[in-house]
Amino acid sequence: MTRTNPPAAEVRAERSPLMAFAPYLVLSALHLVLLSSGPAWSVTATKALLMPLLALAVVLLVRPLGVRDRRAPAPLLLAGIAFSWGGDVLLSFPGDGWFVAGLSSFLLAHVVYVVLFLRMPRARRRPPAWSYVYWAWMIVMLGLLLPHAGALAAPIVLYAAAIGTMAMCASLHGRWIALGGAFFIVSDSVLALGRFLPGYEFAGHDFAVMSTYLAAQGLIAWGVVAETRARRAASGPSSPSPDRPVGATAP
Repeated sequence: MTRTNPPAAEVRAERSPLMAFAPYLVLSALHLVLLSSGPAWSVTATKALLMPLLALAVVLLVRPLGVRDRRAPAPLLLAGIAFSWGGDVLLSFPGDGWFVAGLSSFLLAHVVYVVLFLRMPRARRRPPAWSYVYWAWMIVMLGLLLPHAGALAAPIVLYAAAIGTMAMCASLHGRWIALGGAFFIVSDSVLALGRFLPGYEFAGHDFAVMSTYLAAQGLIAWGVVAETRARRAASGPSSPSPDRPVGATAP
């Protein structure tokens, strides 16, 4: 019996996940440095390139592995990253109109992530007890922000509910995805406090927002990719598909 060697692209994807994420990690570090030292145009330009590089890492690591069935998580993950990219670009422009547009794009990203996390096989059947702190966080944050939000009160409430739900759904999975959801909460909380709460200022505000945001997106992407690759490895040629019951037989 002869053994068929895997395609070169598959071997590279199996052996070098860090290399796929390297452009995103390097540009993330550069962007964080430019926040304090670079001209404004360089900050805007690097920010606009971050999510495309993260999407590229996902494509390099998942698509060569043959995960193309209709329940595969990669398309939803890429959609969430794409909406996040839209939010990054729109929030780069000043004004409430651009802010609402960026908020709406991130809202769609969180809705996509919720669907993704609910469709993926879960590490837990129910959210862990600690995840309910997200709802306490939402109540406290809305209490701080709404008195100063004006016409943006309704969008803020909707967005808070969406990101809280996303983070709780992330807690159903392994540590990388769960941690990514938590970092997203931290990032958006610091961003919202800086925009709406009078007197809330500190020197490292932009760095805190972007470092936690980039960690959140990277951890979610890596967590989804890692779980996808693990399921693929577990369902070898003699194993049933991850989406097929163990007792099912081929047609």
